[in-house]
Amino acid sequence: MRTILEQLVLLAGRGPVALARIVDATGPGPRELGAAMVVTDSAVLGSLSGGCVEAAVVESAREVLVSGHAVSDRFGYAEADGFAVGLTCGGEIEVFVERVDSTRLPLLVTLRAAIDAGAPVSLATALDAAPDWKLLRPGDSEPWRGVDRDAQALLTAGRSGLVGSDECEAVHGPRPRVFVQTFAAPARMILAGANDFVRALARTGRQLGYRITVVDARETFATPARFPSAHEVVVDWPHRYLTAEHAAGRIDHRTVVCVLTHDTKFDVPMIVAALAIEEIAFVGALGSRRTHHERTDRLRAAGVSDDQLSHLKSPLGLDLNAHTPDETAISIAAQILAERGGGSARPLARTDGPIHH
Repeated sequence: MRTILEQLVLLAGRGPVALARIVDATGPGPRELGAAMVVTDSAVLGSLSGGCVEAAVVESAREVLVSGHAVSDRFGYAEADGFAVGLTCGGEIEVFVERVDSTRLPLLVTLRAAIDAGAPVSLATALDAAPDWKLLRPGDSEPWRGVDRDAQALLTAGRSGLVGSDECEAVHGPRPRVFVQTFAAPARMILAGANDFVRALARTGRQLGYRITVVDARETFATPARFPSAHEVVVDWPHRYLTAEHAAGRIDHRTVVCVLTHDTKFDVPMIVAALAIEEIAFVGALGSRRTHHERTDRLRAAGVSDDQLSHLKSPLGLDLNAHTPDETAISIAAQILAERGGGSARPLARTDGPIHH
């Protein structure tokens, strides 16, 4: 939607248009969540699938323009040489089509201004016949449709996705399905090291929506082929890379740093550098209790204060009795989620009050 926002603002000021967006997707697909297409009486702007389902969406859009009622269409796999409308790549998408007119202009203009300024913002859309819109910014606490906290979590992570469910109304009150389209860079997870634990955590972190960077000074081990889940693999000393990223303004309050090197000459300088950057949300270091105590002595000798050490999560991970790299990745990810969301990391069966707090 970002790429056609300017045209959407211009056209909606002239008269009603139909806005079609991908709000859900499973499996391989040609476009990402939030990809959009604008349909008027005489023109079509944008693309949802590179041609696979556009004709069917345009037909729905024409009907929406007449009726004013939004619709949701789901498209699955279709044979390339068949007659069924669908995706030949094997994935499945849900497309939400709604009418947009001049009453939406104030919100759209505000959204455009936030995007132009580089400010993180989300557009939440209730997926019902008469869609309600809400602009969300970091820290907003105003209740909205019972999904404001879930939507804020997506904004914090820099992700787009669905929250709420009509089926939950009896238990949680009105919680319609809402598509949250986030216009912000995803939160970063920087992993120092190039081993099996890094590979497992890169995979898990990517599933949580983080932009994954693996950094290690050993060129033989730090290769994209060994870390297919990472968005980027950097050959450099981890502490030098982190310091340069901070100087370039690419570290923020959502950034997670995990040191998994098992090598003093790598992990001590990296932890020192990470703890010196106040913006970083989470700094963790993997290792046994013996390693932790020895490393703490080295960190103090390197000038790290007790206050800085209090922010270090070490030994890293929750007590899940994890042994394998994949199990360890789950324990680390669980700790990051608990820290990010203010959770206790206790079993829900042993807690009271709302599950989502």
